[in-house]
This record gives sequence, structure tokens and C-alpha cells, in this order.
Amino acid sequence: MFLDKIGNELILSPNGERLKIRYISQLGLWGFKEVNGDYKLYNCKEEVLFKVISFLKYSNIDLILTKRCENYIRSIEEKKDEFNKIYIYLREYKKGHVNENSFKKHVNSLKDLNRILKDHQIKASYHLYNSKNGANFSVPGSGKTSVVLAVYHRLKKEGKVDALFVIGPPSCFGTWRYEFEEVFGRSPEVTILAGGNITSRKEEYFKNTYSELYLSTFQTVARDCKDIPRLFTTAKIFLVIDEAHYIKQIGGEWATAVLSIGPYAKYKTVLTGTPMPKSYTDFYNLFDFLFPDNNILNNTHRIILKNHETNRDINSATNLLEKTIGPLFYRVRKTDLGLANQIFCEPIKIKMNPYEWKIYNAILTRIINYSRGDYDKNIDYVKKLILGRMMRLRQCTSYTKLLSTTIEEYDEDLLDDAENLKKIVFNYDKYETPAKLEKLIEIVNTFVKNDHKVLIWSNFIGTVKLIENELKANQLSCKKIIGDTPTEKMSIEEEETRESIRREFIDENSSLRILIANPAACAESISLHKSCNNAIYYDHSYNCAQYMQSLDRIHRVGGSEERPSYYHFLQYENSIDIGILENLNKKAQKMAALLDKDYEIYSLDMFDVSDEVDGYYQLINK
Repeated sequence: MFLDKIGNELILSPNGERLKIRYISQLGLWGFKEVNGDYKLYNCKEEVLFKVISFLKYSNIDLILTKRCENYIRSIEEKKDEFNKIYIYLREYKKGHVNENSFKKHVNSLKDLNRILKDHQIKASYHLYNSKNGANFSVPGSGKTSVVLAVYHRLKKEGKVDALFVIGPPSCFGTWRYEFEEVFGRSPEVTILAGGNITSRKEEYFKNTYSELYLSTFQTVARDCKDIPRLFTTAKIFLVIDEAHYIKQIGGEWATAVLSIGPYAKYKTVLTGTPMPKSYTDFYNLFDFLFPDNNILNNTHRIILKNHETNRDINSATNLLEKTIGPLFYRVRKTDLGLANQIFCEPIKIKMNPYEWKIYNAILTRIINYSRGDYDKNIDYVKKLILGRMMRLRQCTSYTKLLSTTIEEYDEDLLDDAENLKKIVFNYDKYETPAKLEKLIEIVNTFVKNDHKVLIWSNFIGTVKLIENELKANQLSCKKIIGDTPTEKMSIEEEETRESIRREFIDENSSLRILIANPAACAESISLHKSCNNAIYYDHSYNCAQYMQSLDRIHRVGGSEERPSYYHFLQYENSIDIGILENLNKKAQKMAALLDKDYEIYSLDMFDVSDEVDGYYQLINK
């Protein structure tokens, strides 16, 4: 019996012999189809090939491998040997055992960079260079982008790569361009593959020339994944997945697309500061992308991990993960960065102005009254009511006029119009200025007079625009970054982009002293620490992930080593503001402790409904 391997097709030829039914059944289970007396398996995976060989030999069937099949098996074994050597080397490196000559050579290869790397960045880059396909799970603000660019620099000098292809959220584009300039002291030839004209974009994949830096989004890669490999055959690509937590979903459209193009890249890396917030399954796509042929976390591992997760047996799971993926990723913790302190100032308590207090009190009273009848309603419906009511209270403490906007799947009337409260809401700007805004102007004036830049956070776009208008009315130079601020693309020429605003703000010589932003648009992938170390939180939400990310915008490597970061909080007295910030700080402390551990499961939802619900019941039961 002959076994051949042609491309992805495995062919078993009985050579005139009749196979027993049990053998045919087993082959059928693996996916073999009978074609003209032969048995063929399309898209054969390595593990199936070895199972077939083992099964046939165990069954005492005389099996002859073709020369082509033998060469294929030999190439697999050579790759496995190479991977095992890399794995052992990285395992010893993470234990602190390093080849001094090799490390010194790496350090010397980076000496001609325009930016001097920190010690922890050099160590991380050495790990990534030797892994060839490695993960960096260092905390936000540690300089993961610089690490990748340093490795790219060495690989390009050695002729091993030609270009960087970065896939990430649109907000990371500006960071990669800026960091490239800072690390190399020059601007890259960049091609942005996101949105725009589809025909023009796809033409880029079929050119015979290539750029040095490609920037694309997960959405675009999902649409273009069949065309992208053509570019990867033109140039030797170093493929980078930035904010890689976006591809954790097993079977997700983005993840599937990224996994499909991975094998065409010469070198690969995944970058994320939150590798595993909720489940051990969050690791699977990341390492399947990096090592598709090595089965790092096989089916047996995954079954065991699922049992450990169900039983909350973190120690056993940690032992298994350390043995399997431990050597293959590098991680720098917050405490490793050597940054100056984060100073959280005592919240500034403010008394509401008459109309906003009247509206807030009326809505809170109506909510308490409505809640008494919730017990006989559907649980899911009650949850929607709670979330809608909490949103209304948060709007009250941000900008009363926001109450005139609609909330999806929520339409309760919380205003008794006997006192013309609805009219006051719709025409609020004619009646008064929010007390918070008055206090904000006072604080910002102090910063500007002392020549300090300041970052202002608000969770509501309407409030961001209100603050912008008021600051400009007071002759204060400011700009905003919100959800509808355009992200940099090739087709955008006249409108200011998030990146151009960010660059102007971090330029210490620019006149732009104040940046206003909402966390949904600006909490991730944007660095503001070069020139700013003061942030004001105008209002709060229960989104702890965005809150923690926003804290890191002004507390990062490359500017925060000597200068503390200060955080200022505006709160209305006797309002929901107080409870939300207390919840955020407690959860942030817990998360910070868990983030120091490599394999701890923790909840880092972008929106944790349970916190909002708990806050609601605390409020109405006072």
C-alpha cells in the first residue's frame, strides 16, 4: 500500500488490495473519500498524516511512503526540531539564563536606532527576535511598539524581512507612524489599507513593489483576506497584530481572517496588554496564529483547561500553561517600568446649580417610586429599565440637556411636567451653566496660567462639545477627540484627524494646551504623556476597562519616569458620581493586582452590567 502527499492532498493507494471494512470506516472518520480505488483526504493536517501512518503500521499493513511523502515528513520533523530548540532557549531565557555573546550581539544591532530603548524593552526585543513568532503581553504604556520596531530593524538589516504589516484598530495607525519616526528618525513609506475605494485598495496587494509599513484594520482584513497573501509573496512580511484581544473569539470573523493569512508571513507577533481577561480560551487564537503547525495548546490541553476553569483551579491551570505557552510570550508588568507615581487627588465636591439639582432630584424620586413596581416584571426587562435609569442619572450629573436625547430600548418618562421640567431640560442652556463646568473653567485657567497642559475626560459626546464651546468662549485653546473625529486614512485630507490633534497636543511648543476626549474614542492606543501629566475626569461611567486605559494615556514609558501623573475628579455632592468612582477605584485596584499575574482569570468587560445594577440597588435602598 502506497501513501503519497501532493500539496494539501493525502492519497492512500491500496495497489489492488481490498481494505477491510473497519479500515475503510476509520479512514472515513478522518475524512477520506474513495476515488477510483484510491482514498483521498483533501486539506490534510499534519496530525492526521501521522495518525494515518501510525494506524496502518499498528494494523500490520505493509505501507510504503513515496519519496514526496518522505520529504514532506522530513521537513515537518526539521521544523519541529527547530521549534523545540527555540522553545528550550526561550524557556531558559525567561528563567534568567542567557547567552551573553548572543545578547551582546543583539544590543549592538540596536545601537544605530534613533531612540535609546529601555532595559526592559531590549530584553523583550531579544525574546521576540529569538522566538521568530512571539507574543508580547506587557502592560499598556510599556513600549511594545518600540520593541517590535527594534526587532524589525535587526531583521531587515539581516535581509530576513522587507516590510511591516500591522493589523489593529484604526486608533493605532497614528501611533505606529509616530513611533516609527521616533525610533528610526525618519518617516516611513506607509500604505493605509482601510476603507476608501475598494478597487484602489485591492490593487495594492498585486503591485510588484511594496511599502515599508502597511496599516490595516480587522474589518478590512476580514474583507480582503483572500487577496492579502499575494502581497506576502511579493515581500517578506513581518506581520503584527496590535491590540490582539480583538481576535480572541473562537470562530469569529476577524479571528478567522487573521488566522488565514498568518501562514504567509515570515515573522509574526501579537501584542496586547490584556491577553486573558475572562477565559483560558482567550489564549487559543493567539497561539494558533503564531504557531499553526506546532499545536501548542492541543485538544487534550483545552479539555483539561476547561475543567480547571470550571473548578477555579488556577494553580493547576497555571502549571499547564507555563509548560506549554510560558516560554513563548514576554511580559513586562507596571512595576517593572520605573515610572513616577500616579497621584489621585481627592475628588472635588461641587454643589449643583438650582435647575440641575431640581431635575436630578425629580428623576431620582421618580426612579425610586417606579422601582417599587419592578418585582412583578420580567427580569430581563427590569435590567433594561435599571440601565436606562442609571444612564439618565449619569446624564444629569454630566449635562442636564442630555436628558432630551433618546436611549435605545428605554422610553420611561422620568419627568413630572407639572413644574415645566421638560421645558427646562430642552432649553437648559438658557437657564444656567452647570456648576461642574464653572468649576472646570476655574481649574483649567489655573493650569494654563502655570503653562501646564491638561486632558479632560467625559463619557458623553454632548458634554465634550459643551466643554469645548465653553472653553473657547473663555479664550482657552482646546480641541476634542470623540467618536466622530475622523481616524487617519488616505482619503482624508482637509479634516483634522485624531492623530494630527494628538501630535499637536503632545508638541510642547504648540499653543494647544487643552485636549477634551471621551474614553470610547481615546482610551486605547493613544499616548499623551509626552507633554501632559494632568487629567480631569468631568463625569464617570461604570466601564472600568476604559477607565484604566484612560489612566495610562498620561502614565507611560518615555515621559513619565521622572514626572508624576495627577488625576483630578469633579463630583456633584449627594449624587451618583460618588458611588461610581468608588466602584471604579475598588475594581481598578483588584484588576491591577490580577494583571501582575500571568494566568489569572478576571472580568474586564468593556461594560459590566452587574456593577451598574448593584449601584442602582444601593441608590434606591438608601
